[in-house]
Amino acid sequence: MAIQLIVGLGNPGPQYADTRHNAGAWLIEKLAEQAGVHFSEQKKFSGLHTRIILQGQECHLLLPTTFMNRSGQAVRALSQFYKIPPEAILLVHDELDLPPGIAKIKWDGGHGGHNGLRDTIAHLGTSGFYRLRIGIGHPGQRHEVVDYVLHNPGKAEREQIDKALIKALAILPDLVKGDEQKAMRVLHG
Repeated sequence: MAIQLIVGLGNPGPQYADTRHNAGAWLIEKLAEQAGVHFSEQKKFSGLHTRIILQGQECHLLLPTTFMNRSGQAVRALSQFYKIPPEAILLVHDELDLPPGIAKIKWDGGHGGHNGLRDTIAHLGTSGFYRLRIGIGHPGQRHEVVDYVLHNPGKAEREQIDKALIKALAILPDLVKGDEQKAMRVLHG
């Protein structure tokens, strides 16, 4: 199925804008910039919303303005309003289990401790949606994770993450038109 909604997970506000936890939002912001569109705040969706045309298909972009652990309410509100089924949703998020510079597509699965995924699964009532995982690396110790994701990456690390975002942006047209196999081959190859 073609992707009709792409959600970039992150925390709202300037103090979080450059933190690792906002890697998903970074991709959506770059995608909107490439398409020449601007977001408008939509209180009914608890987020910033716009639309783009990719591969001749309209696609909604959403940046929740809730905190990460409440992302699901924004995803559910927009998907219910536009009648977008979960299998036509792509969530873009930071991924501790991938090193900076790596991005991977995944269908379905658990939340892996990611609060944005956990809340989205709870609000949609299913884990049956696509994820685009942007590697941010792991601090090494479990107790360091919260501090790690809420801080800015170093310059070299941010450059690696930006390279992954560029690769991910290049495969989005294939993913949006429903050719996830091609998108995976290119991104994972």
